Amino acid sequence: MKLNHIFSTIALTLILTSCSTDDDSTGDQLEGQQGDITIKFDNAVGSNDFLFNNTYSLSNGDTFQVQTLKYIISNIVLLDENGNESTIPAIDNIFIVDESQANNAGEFNITLNDIDAGNYTQIKFGIGVDQDRYTLGAAGQGNFLQQADDAGMMWSWATGYKFIRLDGTYTDSSAADQALNIHMGSVGTSLDNYREITLDLPNTSRVRENSIAEIHVIADIMKIFEGSTTVSFADGYNQVHTNEVETPIIAQNFSESFSVHHVHNN
Repeated sequence: MKLNHIFSTIALTLILTSCSTDDDSTGDQLEGQQGDITIKFDNAVGSNDFLFNNTYSLSNGDTFQVQTLKYIISNIVLLDENGNESTIPAIDNIFIVDESQANNAGEFNITLNDIDAGNYTQIKFGIGVDQDRYTLGAAGQGNFLQQADDAGMMWSWATGYKFIRLDGTYTDSSAADQALNIHMGSVGTSLDNYREITLDLPNTSRVRENSIAEIHVIADIMKIFEGSTTVSFADGYNQVHTNEVETPIIAQNFSESFSVHHVHNN
């Protein structure tokens, strides 16, 4: 009986050692592989899903409704557990998240193809258009220039892109159902409102060949008005366009709207 027990123990040890060796070589097995990943952008207001024409209240009692909500996301990068970054061609790495084009779950999906297989722990992206891309000139924007123009996400080439477009109405203590237009962006090269953020993933996103990983990003629209700076419509934040005081505040507030809710590995 003791001899059988010894043989069983040896066999089990060999099996566990073999499994451990396989796990340790996972990184080598992934080399040369690529897979796809979907970034799901889901707009919300606080803990509730965002809805067009719903009435939302600020802490000061003002209310607002939204009929148009779009924003530009660019330069998406995934970072693995060792800090290595995925590589996505810049010309293809810019998108307009349009709430009106969201699916039935209220999500706007961006699928990135041919990402190096790996175990990713962070996501980094820009909000708007960075100066390096803008200074390439109109000819250097690829198809995105026409896409942005068609979507109403530009003023003119000299002024530049609208990084966020929020249109609706607001009501405060002095007036009801007044026009609300937040069109924040950089102003040419003179005022840079591009922001880049890095978010930790709650669990590892495993990009693999022949599978699609998913990262669910929440954007809390309320933080546009009540982020690190709380603003009110009466102070001019009912109409935000190219003002050098108001637009950086909205840019910073909006950059604080984003968080990662969960990760799926399919």
